[in-house]
Amino acid sequence: MTIQSLPLRRDEAASRATLLSIDDYDVRLDLASSEETFGSVTTIRFTSQGGPTFVDLKPVSVEAIRLNGRPVAPSELAHGRLPITTQEGANELVVEATMPFRNDGEGLHRSVDPADGKAYVYGMCFMDAAPTIFACFDQPDLKAPYTFHVTAPHDWTVIGNAPGAQTEPGVWELERSQPLSTYFVTLVAGPWHMIHDEHDGIPLSLSSRQSIAADLDKDAEELFTLTKQCFDEFHRLFGIRYPFGNYHQAFVPEFNAGAMENPGCVTFRDPMIFTSRVTRGMRIQRATTVAHEMAHQWFGDLVTPQWWDDLWLNESFAEYMGNRVTAEVTEYDDAWADVSYARRQWGLTADQRGSTHSVAGNGAEDAVSALQNFDGISYSKGSAILRQLAAALGDDVFFAGAIDHFTTHRFGNATMHDLFASWAKAAEAAGVEFDLDTFTSQWLLTAGPDTLSWDPSKMVINRTAPALHPADRSHTFRAAILNGTRWTTEEITVTGDRTPLQVAANAVVLDPYDDTWAAAIPDWETVQALKGALPSVTDGRLRAGVWNNLRSAWFNAAVDPADIVDIAEASLPVEDLEDTHRRTMPWLFGSVVPLAPEGARERLHDAAIRKLDEVAPGSELQLSAYRAAIRSASSQTLLRRWLVTPPDGIETDLDLRWRVLTKLAEHGFTTREELRAAYAAEPANEARIHLNGALASLPDAEAKAFAWSVFTGETDLPNYDILAVGHGLWRGPAELTEAYVERYFDELPATAAKRSGWSLAEAAEAFFPAHSVTEATLGAARAVIEHDLDPGVRRRVADAADNLQRHLAVKITYPRG
Repeated sequence: MTIQSLPLRRDEAASRATLLSIDDYDVRLDLASSEETFGSVTTIRFTSQGGPTFVDLKPVSVEAIRLNGRPVAPSELAHGRLPITTQEGANELVVEATMPFRNDGEGLHRSVDPADGKAYVYGMCFMDAAPTIFACFDQPDLKAPYTFHVTAPHDWTVIGNAPGAQTEPGVWELERSQPLSTYFVTLVAGPWHMIHDEHDGIPLSLSSRQSIAADLDKDAEELFTLTKQCFDEFHRLFGIRYPFGNYHQAFVPEFNAGAMENPGCVTFRDPMIFTSRVTRGMRIQRATTVAHEMAHQWFGDLVTPQWWDDLWLNESFAEYMGNRVTAEVTEYDDAWADVSYARRQWGLTADQRGSTHSVAGNGAEDAVSALQNFDGISYSKGSAILRQLAAALGDDVFFAGAIDHFTTHRFGNATMHDLFASWAKAAEAAGVEFDLDTFTSQWLLTAGPDTLSWDPSKMVINRTAPALHPADRSHTFRAAILNGTRWTTEEITVTGDRTPLQVAANAVVLDPYDDTWAAAIPDWETVQALKGALPSVTDGRLRAGVWNNLRSAWFNAAVDPADIVDIAEASLPVEDLEDTHRRTMPWLFGSVVPLAPEGARERLHDAAIRKLDEVAPGSELQLSAYRAAIRSASSQTLLRRWLVTPPDGIETDLDLRWRVLTKLAEHGFTTREELRAAYAAEPANEARIHLNGALASLPDAEAKAFAWSVFTGETDLPNYDILAVGHGLWRGPAELTEAYVERYFDELPATAAKRSGWSLAEAAEAFFPAHSVTEATLGAARAVIEHDLDPGVRRRVADAADNLQRHLAVKITYPRG
């Protein structure tokens, strides 16, 4: 669904916040009358200084509008805005409208589970989606309490930001909430499988689709244990109790983000309920996400940014605290190593692109431009810098400042300057001298990372500031030094462009433990030494640091892909273990192998097969090796055998079965009929996504035409399926796909008529012809950026073009032999 609306400008939000104070919202929703739309009646009571303003509203139709008892013509609504003229003092606005159920992960998303035909609904109001659910003043600093009344099918459960109950069959009344910003108001409604618990006076609950109820039951003890441990630690650190009543964690289908911190009712993408076997890496990712969203209950929900330019504080703080608390109080004490694999490069690559921006003060003059800066810089870099700040201030000052911030602005809004004022006050009270102004200027207001490298011929560490963003940052970090077969650690402080490091070493790995924020690039001698040295390294964080050094070098065309393949062959599987797109294995197979010398994929496949024979059956390394072997396989005989009889210690679950089927499809070793029969035998959301990706991967014209129809919107699929099809399009012989390279750039602008928001931008990235590493494709990408594109699309294509340019640099610098 697309509704054309004007982005809210910062000056408009400031004017509206000066004019209005919102007393409360009363929202009545009828979710039972239709599968396409729902009834919405919003009553907003507010106080005004008197004068004109506007309400945000994106309906299918408007039945009636009354302001202070007088009708307002629905025809006044334009571009998602309803102009109104308020009276001085108390006002009441009532809007009766029909709203759209959506299937793009935004607004009130409705999904039908293919496993059993049951429908589920959840709300995602982030940024500008709330007006497709209820009429509102949609900006973060106009907080208000909400009371929801919901009519739903009789077998549904309804959960929201405040506790509620079913008063009669199909009728749910939720209590008046604490003051909330519009962007984290939510409802989840459907025939959910529910599990309840309690901890320290806080009612806890979990929900999932009925078809994965058994999987939620298996995971519930771990999820509740994590939640209880995190509550205890946050209460200890903050000294302020969780303030939003019940704490529900809803695992919902087709959710765009990892999770959303809605107070009292956090929503997670439901692949986090594990229906197939997963490794520890995925469990760590889930644990840190649980802790991240809990941290938001204080930073983001209790105290909310005044405007979107401080959204980084929400995410940086929650990222830092979620990772820290997970590592310190849960069973996942190795969380920092996994975070290094999963998140470090997300931030570092974003910070080195042309689209880089400062962490803070990034010029978000409207809500849409703010969303474009909601990236790895906001999360990973901001978290790393807060971690540095906490180390510099000490925990006592760091948390005293946070507590003062939470107390001073409780249930209100604040800015970065308010938080730093609290830290300055805490530092002064403790007698701690620290130059917060300089720290802020160098680390938060200046974009780009420094580059660190060791020159073994001159025995110096070189520090290079980004050319377009000059800075003079000092770095204190640990370096791992290999002398013979022995690794040692040395702490180093870099304060200038050249810092002596007199060591006898076979290899020097700079900042492997993520002590500072910089792109550390290994020298040639270190890269060569790692081929023999890395396999014996048992320190998980050092291994993660090595791979981050290699990935930073790759990003800057400073390492030969042949050398990376040599190291990977010796060390496979890379022990981040998971296949999410930010991690090492997808980068290795998706980016490095295509630019490496011929035979690289076969060598890595053989290494994975050898590892399968070496590791213990049933171990996580075996599962990781098996996934790598499937990813790199080209033998129909082998894949067919695995489909029936996997290696000893491996059970073929839905995920592994579809990995094999998709690889068979990519090579043309299967048919549409076999793929559809496999789905019919085990219908599920995950299977449907795999099916559509596999159908797009088949090496024939029909498959690519199907994929293209998804890109253009002619074939309508849910959001996860769109991404799977986008990746599947480019699999197969170049002669099948080359015509779509030009068509991508020609037809990209028109996709805004079919999709909007997150889904539109995600599709633009998923279908981008990243495999076409040519000057012509790069030129076409740069040309289309100059068109009148949706801002989210422009940002994704610009970043994809940056990646393409860097791949071209690797291709030119290290031609395939």
